[in-house]
Amino acid sequence: MSGVLGAFLASDALAKAPKTDDDKTLYFIGMVISGQPPFSALRPEEVDMVAQGLKDSLADKTVEINPEEYGSKVQAFVQGRMDEQVQKQKAAGEAYLAEKAASDGAKKTESGLIIIESEPGDGDSPKATDTVRVHYHGMLADGTVFDSSVDRGEPVEFPLNRVIPCWTEGVTMMKPGGKAQLICPAEIAYGDQGAPPTIPGGATLTFDVELIEIVPAL
Repeated sequence: MSGVLGAFLASDALAKAPKTDDDKTLYFIGMVISGQPPFSALRPEEVDMVAQGLKDSLADKTVEINPEEYGSKVQAFVQGRMDEQVQKQKAAGEAYLAEKAASDGAKKTESGLIIIESEPGDGDSPKATDTVRVHYHGMLADGTVFDSSVDRGEPVEFPLNRVIPCWTEGVTMMKPGGKAQLICPAEIAYGDQGAPPTIPGGATLTFDVELIEIVPAL
């Protein structure tokens, strides 16, 4: 859940805690939309006004707001807020990247990828056209885990030419049985658009990767 709507919901949690299955379903709808624009771009104090607009609209209450005038302002409002979030993510990412680049054994490539090998592995490295079997643990710069095959207990297979550029480049620098940490600037990850609701725009990502094997071609 995003911090914005999450804080709003939590502030009245004792009075409105979901109890029935329908309550929990409706509550979950709120959790889902909280991570999507424009909701994810709102500040906590603004959520009350959004909620009021929803209530008034559902109640067919007449409000002196011109839909044509304010409809055109929504995109600019949301884009401005999203740009603010992207810049904050990039600033935090730059500091994080500098810290990681100074780590023992860190290698930085021309693309900005930083790779820190913890176990070397053996054999040939995969090509960008190969399919690989891996375990991974994906984190934001603040340590928040957004995806993990390790936590799910199941490795995954995918072709290296169908993933983010950081993965394509980083995994082709590894060997089967090897383990490495890939630190990915936004430019070679999910860019300014991110991957809502789990990955903010402009986010620097870290992946702990184990290359289990190169999957033989059929």
